[in-house]
Amino acid sequence: MNRGMEMKVNFKKLSANAIVPTYGSEFAAGADLYACTNGETVSFEPGETKLIKTGIAMEIPEGYAGLIYARSGIANKRGLAPSNKVGVVDSDYRGEIMVSLHNHSNQVQSITDGERIAQMVIAPFLKVEYTEVEELSDTVRGAGGFGSTGKK
Repeated sequence: MNRGMEMKVNFKKLSANAIVPTYGSEFAAGADLYACTNGETVSFEPGETKLIKTGIAMEIPEGYAGLIYARSGIANKRGLAPSNKVGVVDSDYRGEIMVSLHNHSNQVQSITDGERIAQMVIAPFLKVEYTEVEELSDTVRGAGGFGSTGKK
């Protein structure tokens, strides 16, 4: 069974209590990122956004990006999810990985040190050259926008 490509990604702990990203199951695409708050609990008022440190920096290979997504558990049960929906960590970034979490709920929420706060997928991407032209090729859909392809 194909489990996806495997690669090594170098990382550095910036804090002694930082937790190495881990996969929650054998076939998980995203590795869990952990809060590194040096023993502090971080509280979020409803509608509040805070930057949460992970205590690690990474050396993502050229041609790849680290895509940071919500963890379904804290997003669905507690309303905490990345404020930018998907964070992008470029391969030339060597600073601390941080997650901008937003409280979408109507209750105060808290994150504790060592708690899983997001997940990161290392994914390849294409670098493209954008070329301006006078006309684009025709398609059946054409310029039909949101909802133009129907409900079913």
